[in-house]
Amino acid sequence: MGNLKLQGRTRAQESSNAIERMYITMRHLFNRGFYKPMGVSGETLREALLILRPEIYGSVAEEKVELNGLLYVMDRLPLGIEECRFINLTSDEGYGNSHFKPIVPPKRRRNCYRIDEEQMNIEITRGRSEIYDILTHLTFLFIESHKIMRRVLIDEEGEVSRDWQKLERTVLQQEPLTQAEREVALTHTANILGRTFREVTTIYPLFGTSSQPERFLHIIYYLGKLAIDEMLNNNKRIVTFSPVLRERLGHHIHGEIWANKVKEVLLEKNLMNRPLHIISANMHSVMNILYASEALKTELKKKSLFGIYEDLSNSANGNLRMKVMKSALNEGMVFIEDTSGANIDVQIFDSAKMSEVNPLFKLSSKMKPEEKPVIMVMDYAFGEQAYETMDEMLKPYQSEQGNIHLNVDSISIMGKAGILVGGKGDIMIPTAHLFEGTADNYPFKNELSKADLDGHGIQVSDGSMVTVLGTSLQNKDILKFFHESTWNVVGLEMEGAHYQKAIQAAARLRGNISENVKVRYAYYASDNPLETGSTLASGGLGTTGVKPTYLITEKILEQIFSGSRKEEPQPKKNAKTSLNEA
Repeated sequence: MGNLKLQGRTRAQESSNAIERMYITMRHLFNRGFYKPMGVSGETLREALLILRPEIYGSVAEEKVELNGLLYVMDRLPLGIEECRFINLTSDEGYGNSHFKPIVPPKRRRNCYRIDEEQMNIEITRGRSEIYDILTHLTFLFIESHKIMRRVLIDEEGEVSRDWQKLERTVLQQEPLTQAEREVALTHTANILGRTFREVTTIYPLFGTSSQPERFLHIIYYLGKLAIDEMLNNNKRIVTFSPVLRERLGHHIHGEIWANKVKEVLLEKNLMNRPLHIISANMHSVMNILYASEALKTELKKKSLFGIYEDLSNSANGNLRMKVMKSALNEGMVFIEDTSGANIDVQIFDSAKMSEVNPLFKLSSKMKPEEKPVIMVMDYAFGEQAYETMDEMLKPYQSEQGNIHLNVDSISIMGKAGILVGGKGDIMIPTAHLFEGTADNYPFKNELSKADLDGHGIQVSDGSMVTVLGTSLQNKDILKFFHESTWNVVGLEMEGAHYQKAIQAAARLRGNISENVKVRYAYYASDNPLETGSTLASGGLGTTGVKPTYLITEKILEQIFSGSRKEEPQPKKNAKTSLNEA
């Protein structure tokens, strides 16, 4: 009977069990304080990842080295980590005031410090999700390093292949490589990786930096070198968790400091009692929609508003951005650069001070100043950090005069998510959040609807969203189950359930905010993990994300301002103020 049950297990069930095993193991290793990723202590993590075979890690379970997954991981880990045998995860323990220079990965806001030739410290300030993220990436990285080792190590005495000898000579030479030398090295590297010369030469430039153009060759060499050292000399790589990190984790230290700073600014600006609208979003779309149409009038004579938004999304157009920023600051915007370690900057917009602003969002002069909305935009949180920051933000501010409750009128969450029913750039409107790996579910009334965003040339889907423990651990089997079951799941993300848990607790249990607080959620698709070639490892959105980002932002602002106007008619929309005509 047991054999029949075992045979009947689906890939989705196996994958779900593998994810659960990984998280239980990671918690155990964290409590233990250290582990050896390629030793006995890391075996469960390796086995679970190979059973799971996440889409983002491509060919991790095959003999050939996975290149897109490697690029994805290296963009999220500090420069030089491939050289380090000792990786130490710490809390914010004062390294910022030392001679160590912070190393910030291109695609993750976290401070890392190279302590010496062998050790890299990674600062954890965003909770358990960040630890899970790093450990999952390290597990993948070390599995790949041992693939390289097995392909170049000829015997147990340490004899290595000719390809490896040639690669080593190239990486260790001091002079810059010529085109011919580079192509020779890439030929040997392709043999080592089990990949074609075309595949290797295509991905090679994506790893390079201005200071290290040959970084791809460098990474492959040092991954293999440390794996060979592990095999021949038993010099295992070790991941440790500092005692301070283990003590602090889960205590909302960074979230509390962050939230108190924001509340201090609100109090200082006399905004604490005004209707507050919190938006979790990026640091550009709200500001640009409010101020770009007025700040860039000259540019709008030559381009559509959508074209201007695309230009503002291009990092090369710093002058345009500065114009909009200057206009916003002149109109009362307050920017709070985060110093708490939470890595969440904040913008505060006081609508009572807005004059040179998008006509769509002008309020009647008859409205009393104390009734005019205040908009607080907070940068994206990461996983469980969403609960920590929102929970702390919604608590009353403890002042010398007593507790001061915030007058929170609405909370809006927008961001990127994986989609299961469309493609990159589509929009998802959730009706509930399901928490992966638990029976927890959070249905809610979403003030945004599919109808609000339909008709703009973008596909819009509504349904449940799964809040996953880590996007890098999802595979097609689990996602197909979520999508095809009666849960009616349209996408996956990492923060929704955490935000909603904090909001519901503040409104219904603690009484910190009104039970009538309006809630809005909308996501645009950064990837479709069900489609090969459309995962996060396949590259960014480019300009595909501009229109959905600004459309969602515009709808959120429309609801905030129309709700504040009460029965007053809205100004007529035109192509220079709204995306509707874009």
